[in-house]
Amino acid sequence: MSVPTSKKIWLVRHGETEWSLSGQHTGTTDIPMTEKGNRQAMATGQWLAAHKFALVLTSPRTRARETASIAGYGNVAQIDMNLQEWEYGVYEGRKTVDIRKERPGWFIWKDGPLEGETIDQVAARADAVIKRATEIDGQVAFFAHGHILRIIGARWIGLPGNNGQKLGLDTGSVSVLGYEHSLPVIREWNTVPHLISKH
Repeated sequence: MSVPTSKKIWLVRHGETEWSLSGQHTGTTDIPMTEKGNRQAMATGQWLAAHKFALVLTSPRTRARETASIAGYGNVAQIDMNLQEWEYGVYEGRKTVDIRKERPGWFIWKDGPLEGETIDQVAARADAVIKRATEIDGQVAFFAHGHILRIIGARWIGLPGNNGQKLGLDTGSVSVLGYEHSLPVIREWNTVPHLISKH
């Protein structure tokens, strides 16, 4: 099947929060963005201003929905539960360095969180939201979180979900998935827009 080269999925990671800044695992905890996070969302909005999306999807978490709203898509963004961040179980709110004091050598991409989702479960959610996007005629935007978006990136190019570990993603970043000769490719990754002064 031939796929139009103009078909793209835009991945937007939410702006900075206190926990993303400190390195605490943030899954289901609903915490607001920092002032810097709000500025990042504004910069994203400026950067995306020329883009019209056939569908905008967001995680249900406040930090993702607020990023979509500040960026100018709050009135069209639809919540998709598959864009929730990895559920970290008992590791919610904890830092990797502290977890490794109890489990030396622990690595989330290999070992997963205790009482949380497995990497395969998160990858299945990624596959589901990718399928929804590919069934839309036009460009699509996802507003979500670091780990789920990295897994979406890996799954898009046909790799197992744990390959998301190789796709670093900063807060407030924008990435673009697309096609080349009908094959899914990563067109752009981890671009961090900068706020354009109005003065």
